[in-house]
Amino acid sequence: MASEYYLVSDLHIGGDEQLRHCEFEAEFLEFLRDLEAEYTDGEEDAELVVLGDAFGLWEFTEVDGLAKFDVLVETYPDLFEQLRATGEHVRITLIPGNHDYELACYPEYLDRLAEYNVTLEQELHLVRHLDGRKIWIEHGMQQDPNNRIPDFGNPYANPPGYFVNRNVTSTAGRLSKRGRYNWLKDIQSVQPMTEIPRWMASNYFYREMNPWLRYAALPFLVTFYVSLLVLASDVLAELTGIRALELETYLTPLGVVGEAVNAIIAINILFVLLSLVFAIPLYFYYRDVRKTLRRFRVVPDEEEELVEDEGPDDRYLDAARAVFADDPDVVAFVYGHTHRASLTELDGRYVLNTGTWLKILQRVETPFTPLPGVYRPSFRLNYFHLHEADGEFVVDYHVVPKANPRELSWLERLFSVRARPFDPIPERTVVDRAAGVESATAESE
Repeated sequence: MASEYYLVSDLHIGGDEQLRHCEFEAEFLEFLRDLEAEYTDGEEDAELVVLGDAFGLWEFTEVDGLAKFDVLVETYPDLFEQLRATGEHVRITLIPGNHDYELACYPEYLDRLAEYNVTLEQELHLVRHLDGRKIWIEHGMQQDPNNRIPDFGNPYANPPGYFVNRNVTSTAGRLSKRGRYNWLKDIQSVQPMTEIPRWMASNYFYREMNPWLRYAALPFLVTFYVSLLVLASDVLAELTGIRALELETYLTPLGVVGEAVNAIIAINILFVLLSLVFAIPLYFYYRDVRKTLRRFRVVPDEEEELVEDEGPDDRYLDAARAVFADDPDVVAFVYGHTHRASLTELDGRYVLNTGTWLKILQRVETPFTPLPGVYRPSFRLNYFHLHEADGEFVVDYHVVPKANPRELSWLERLFSVRARPFDPIPERTVVDRAAGVESATAESE
């Protein structure tokens, strides 16, 4: 076992056409070079663990089997040569995730990766030791009902997420360049997967829609709430004789501009009234269709929907609690998969999410709700370093600097405020020497 560990995940390197563009390749190569230089003298024994989704094998649809690996080597020769060089001084271990699940199914991958000094462990999880305690490492797809592998190691046992990627993600990679801004290639950065329809609607409005149509629709969308207030004021005036909002007082002095705004508001009110007329029968139709789909198990029933409404990481915290309860020596539970880097304390022990090196898209609501939300891009290239320091079990968190992409249209920048900052993660966390022991004693009592 090594005396220190570096942990990364969710690189998602490779895929059809535009998905092959790796925006962080230079930074990851530099990270590997730094590890090589750090441990060249061999005084320390270190291990780099890539806990799943290193490669986007699911996203290759034009080649099959080990030919996918050949394409990876041909496309990223510098990466594989650097893996070989770094692997001479630092043990590099890879476990399969869902997107590179094929690594778990074919023994030939063991030898192919070994050529580049990468050790493939065809396991769902690993256990490593440090400072007399244990680290539990897994990718995390088994806690996700859409990507749970039903029969690990069986190449035909693919979860629903596999078919989504084969039919949606890969298609996006092939079609992305046809768009005005080549934005479809970022589909893997949309999390969770259910956010994809809203993301596509946002990009259609801000990027693909005919500009004349977009700017013609803007006045109606921006004044939508004002139109609702005017409608409410008119209804109140009819019922009580009291008019709460005298908008004409402000619009009349504006002349032609005021008349135009008044016309826009009138059209909005007409649209709202027509929508209300059709909304009632559509609501009952929607309910009946949903009941039918539930009978056929196409959509989850109400109890399953409640489970899906849990916090995004709750199921992983529950999995960590189960591991901690089963083995008091485990003080760190490490996973990836969700692309949300985090560090959470559970009774003195820690749950680590290694995040992703892909672009991260954060949805930002506009000040005008009828306008689609804006997905602001950013990077959080990060890794955890677990080691001993002064006799303590230490978790260090590092972020590799990378400038955020400037690819929003001017309208997206205008209608979106700054994205909320990432949840802070301490640069250094020291695990209490008594961690695990006290929890195990409490549980036994």
